[in-house]
Amino acid sequence: MSKKTAAGQHSWVQEFPGAIFVCDALGKILEMNAKAAKGCQKEGGEKLMGTNVLDCHPEPARSKLKEMLEKQKANVYTIEKGGIKKLIYQVPWYLGGKFAGIVELSLEIPFEMPNFVREG
Repeated sequence: MSKKTAAGQHSWVQEFPGAIFVCDALGKILEMNAKAAKGCQKEGGEKLMGTNVLDCHPEPARSKLKEMLEKQKANVYTIEKGGIKKLIYQVPWYLGGKFAGIVELSLEIPFEMPNFVREG
């Protein structure tokens, strides 16, 4: 069983090598791990907890995120910044079958990556 931190998160999440952000259905930032807080340090880091994620994004990202919240849809893409390639995986999460918000995973990935096609 995972140990929880004072912030209420499972301890493994804090040292996970990718950034994890969680917001509620209205866009309020509920949780972020250490990598996520470090990545947005200029914007306030952990102090962003409790603020609205829409306020953290300029256009056109703000409109895209607003649409994701309204339509409960996923957004998956890759970016390259500072010589690092990342997979951005933003998907709805549910609680008791009801839309509860968006989870974002930001994972560093290699520029060249094998792709395996599995049958069945």
